Amino acid sequence: MRYLTIDGMLSGTGIKDSLAGEYLDPRVIGLSPELVQRIENWVIEYETAHYHQFNDETENQRLDQEDIEIARQTRGQLTESKVEYFSHARMQKIAFK
Repeated sequence: MRYLTIDGMLSGTGIKDSLAGEYLDPRVIGLSPELVQRIENWVIEYETAHYHQFNDETENQRLDQEDIEIARQTRGQLTESKVEYFSHARMQKIAFK
């Protein structure tokens, strides 16, 4: 089983191998092109929020909701993986179903 963390860390890819601590290229781990594009767009938006020091709570909530949906879709496409989400704006893991 693969353990993945979806996060918006600066200079990351949006998906990290939770055990190895390495970022993975979403294009080569078996995700659909649509989800890869969604992740790439989300990472850019998350970086912008980071550069603004996460001072817009409404934007932080929107990004967290977007990432929870990305995590759900990732889990659906990579069924042999356990997927979690880490919010850098809140500095905590966010549970989702």
